Amino acid sequence: MARLGRVILAVLAMGALGAVEGAARADGTAQTETERLVRSHATERYNVPVQGYSIRAGGGMTAVNAPLSTVRRIVTDYAHYSDFMPRFEKSRVVGKSGPNTDVYLQVSILHGAANIWAVTRFGAPVPEGSGERIEGRLHGQGNVDQMLAIWHLVPVDENRTIAKLELLIVPKLPLPGSVVTPELEYAADQAVSAARDRSEAVSRGAAGEHRQDTAAN
Repeated sequence: MARLGRVILAVLAMGALGAVEGAARADGTAQTETERLVRSHATERYNVPVQGYSIRAGGGMTAVNAPLSTVRRIVTDYAHYSDFMPRFEKSRVVGKSGPNTDVYLQVSILHGAANIWAVTRFGAPVPEGSGERIEGRLHGQGNVDQMLAIWHLVPVDENRTIAKLELLIVPKLPLPGSVVTPELEYAADQAVSAARDRSEAVSRGAAGEHRQDTAAN
């Protein structure tokens, strides 16, 4: 009986230790998010509140196997969004003013039942923590009350980047946030995934050219 008691105590102690370790891992939220995204290479959806609006912005985030400079080049290629981002049906640059770029965007929502459009002004990348932020918002014309698109790019190392996109669209139609936000999450998911795939293709091409040049020399 004494031996059995010692075995039971040992098992309970191991279980308690596992619970403590699990809690410790849960506390490292930011690090765990990066590690999770790098490990899975999948796109995750999320949503965030935006001050002044009842509709929450929908977000998508993923790890990109490409340098931040490459990802930045892809996500600021506004004129070609419609070429590689599924929900962006039309995109064209309609003006420039200093560091700002005005872009006509048309996005499909509600499973294709409606299209929203807006002229969105994107500013230059600005520092944000260890990475940078690129923000675009409604500028003048559009069939929405507000459109906001925010890219967050954070380097993991010299060859990997965490990319996040948060989209807010406030339609003129009286649609509840419970309907709009899931659509925005999906659109952000598709856009981030497309930007990841395009960035990685460009990065692989650049690496291949570098290897060829090295071999030739």
